[in-house]
Amino acid sequence: MKYRKNFRKKKKYPKEELQGLQVRVFNNNVDGALRILKKKVKESNLFLDLRKKEYYVKPSEIKREKRNLAKSRAKYQALKDKNLKKF
Repeated sequence: MKYRKNFRKKKKYPKEELQGLQVRVFNNNVDGALRILKKKVKESNLFLDLRKKEYYVKPSEIKREKRNLAKSRAKYQALKDKNLKKF
């Protein structure tokens, strides 16, 4: 096998389940690990959940917001259907 320059052999770590959002750092590559951590945080929607839990929202306000969103979606969908029928 030909030796490749800057090739890092993967160490065989036992498969362990990491709790929470954790990332391994290889060869002191903190920048790469930070990039992976940011991606994991974004995929887990952690910041969205924290923003929602920042303050208390009454259940009636949540229902009202959902109802208003549904109305606006229906309105724009009707406009879209109407515009498609013109052509």
